[in-house]
Amino acid sequence: HLSTPAPTRPLTMPDSNVIVDGRGHLLGRLASIVAKQLLNGQSVTIVRTEEINISGTFLRNKRKFLAFLRKRMNTNPKKGPIHFRAPSRILWRTVRGMVPHKTARGAEALGRLAVFEGVPPEFAARKRMVIPDALRVTRLRPDRKFCRLGRLSAEVGWKYAKVIEKVEAKRKVRSAAAWQKKKALIRVKAKAEANVDLSSVAPTLAAYGH
Repeated sequence: HLSTPAPTRPLTMPDSNVIVDGRGHLLGRLASIVAKQLLNGQSVTIVRTEEINISGTFLRNKRKFLAFLRKRMNTNPKKGPIHFRAPSRILWRTVRGMVPHKTARGAEALGRLAVFEGVPPEFAARKRMVIPDALRVTRLRPDRKFCRLGRLSAEVGWKYAKVIEKVEAKRKVRSAAAWQKKKALIRVKAKAEANVDLSSVAPTLAAYGH
């Protein structure tokens, strides 16, 4: 007796690598949405993880993290749990908890995630996205307290907060100069398009539907 094969779902190719700017996102909501996209086959890169927000006061979140640091294997602490201090690794670990990372499917999904503090040079000129459903301004009441992941990390052992701050300041200066140059080019292009005379080629353009 041969069983009827189950119908297969149509395969859809995911978009190219999506770059998400972590600034102003809530940690848990960002991680849950990213985890789902990773499992669906999407590659995601998250930059500026030090600017991610966590709901609750800074002291409350610091106490929770210090309690987490006390969790260790009694006989051999190097076997785990591993307590990451860097903002990017804290986000990575949060996403890992939402993915079945011990299966082949989950391991492949987690391999499609890249996380960075600041904005590396290879992503500085590329378009960065936000996730509206994970933004603090849309999901947290204005009177509620929150803290920055970068500050929390610096308080519990992350040593590169000042380095990232210095590098980001230089990047923002370069980015502002590049934007001014781009705006000037846009103005020149708009002026040229306004002054061009297309009357001589208008019939030809009309023939091609323009």
